Amino acid sequence: MESPAAAQRSASPEIPTSKIRRVVAASMAGTVVEWYEFFLYATAASLVFGTFFFPSSGSPLDGIIAAFVTYAVGFIARPLGGIVFGQIGDRFGRKPTLQATIIIVGAATFLMGCLPGFASVGYWAPAMLVALRFIQGFAVGGEWGGAVLLVAEQSPNRSRAFWASWPQAAVPVGNLLATTVLLVTSFVLSPAAFLDWGWRIAFWLSAVIVLVGFYIRTHVEEAPIFLEAKKQVEQEKATSFGVVEVLRRYPKGVVQAMGIRFAENIVYYIVVSFSIVYLKFVHSYDTSQLLLALLIAHVIHFAVIPPLGRLADRIGRKPVYLAGAILSATWAFFAFPMFDTLNPVVIVAAVSIGLVFHAGMYAPQPAVMAELFPTRMRYSGVSLGAQVTAILAGSLAPILATQWLRDFGSWLPIALYIVAACVLTSVAVLSLKETRGISLRDIDAADAARGK
Repeated sequence: MESPAAAQRSASPEIPTSKIRRVVAASMAGTVVEWYEFFLYATAASLVFGTFFFPSSGSPLDGIIAAFVTYAVGFIARPLGGIVFGQIGDRFGRKPTLQATIIIVGAATFLMGCLPGFASVGYWAPAMLVALRFIQGFAVGGEWGGAVLLVAEQSPNRSRAFWASWPQAAVPVGNLLATTVLLVTSFVLSPAAFLDWGWRIAFWLSAVIVLVGFYIRTHVEEAPIFLEAKKQVEQEKATSFGVVEVLRRYPKGVVQAMGIRFAENIVYYIVVSFSIVYLKFVHSYDTSQLLLALLIAHVIHFAVIPPLGRLADRIGRKPVYLAGAILSATWAFFAFPMFDTLNPVVIVAAVSIGLVFHAGMYAPQPAVMAELFPTRMRYSGVSLGAQVTAILAGSLAPILATQWLRDFGSWLPIALYIVAACVLTSVAVLSLKETRGISLRDIDAADAARGK
């Protein structure tokens, strides 16, 4: 039975479901585009970039490590993008910010497909790749926070985790799209043609899908609660917003956001990126079969995220998130032996299970983070917590895993690394207050009261 406090929160004005669906569609469309491009780089780094953009050193893993280092540049740029676009998004709105980020990411990705290789221009090739990767990461740093908040701030209190999980589900769709394009080109072309020029097709296609995503985003509206907060900030000139204010007023919230993000980010990139490296360079597994396995796993990942978001609305954010962290800690201990079987069905199952465990953390994440901060600084707080963590987590995870594989010839250090990350995230989850059903207006009221 619903408590009086919960009933009061539920009674606050809510946006019609039909409008929420339109907002979700607009958010997902742009997110699919941006993450198609970001993850396209991840897959290409595992398959192509090590040999195309870097000199040969005698060990194929050295080229992969170098490619992943340039991959990490995008993660280093993401906090800067999160800070800049978070400030813009809190001041001017989620919609114009998201329109800007999608254009920037699209331009950088298209130009990556035009770059010459190391054989043609030497070290200028990786230098240009790094520059474009930095620009791409800078824009993506502002994308995630805006996309999830566009939905979270317009969702009913009782179902915020469910609706806000849909932009999360768009991420595997973007990855699925990137994998599909690379899979088709690898099937159609010979291995030599794919490595020489075929991989470029996926990058050039970004120009088309960017225009589609941008058009869809022009038809989305700002959340009423954001417009109210923006009006209040304009009326009360002393009221601050943005990164400096969120660090001053809510440092604990930022640290908690970073903590819950840590294992989720590491687990995802180990499952999606490093699994390719392990199977390709330890077992010389066929590239097309690898991409097909990932394609199937991405479909499963997409399918489980919204139901887990709904579960977080029913039983609470903390139980679902904690279960995802604990289960993820076990994954490597059975997944790598499954990889070693070289059975295609078993390999698909190993990757899919990893992404299902990951979804336990990923699905409730937008709701949890949105409920940590008031509206006037929510974009900055969410972006900062998510993107700073990406430097220490997702950017380093495939580099460290590949280096440990090279040094020790074993997956055990990688498994222990995942366990340590999941322990840290579990501690962060336990430190949270359960916010299932809370009103964002109540959070804003509490923030206003704190300022008096």
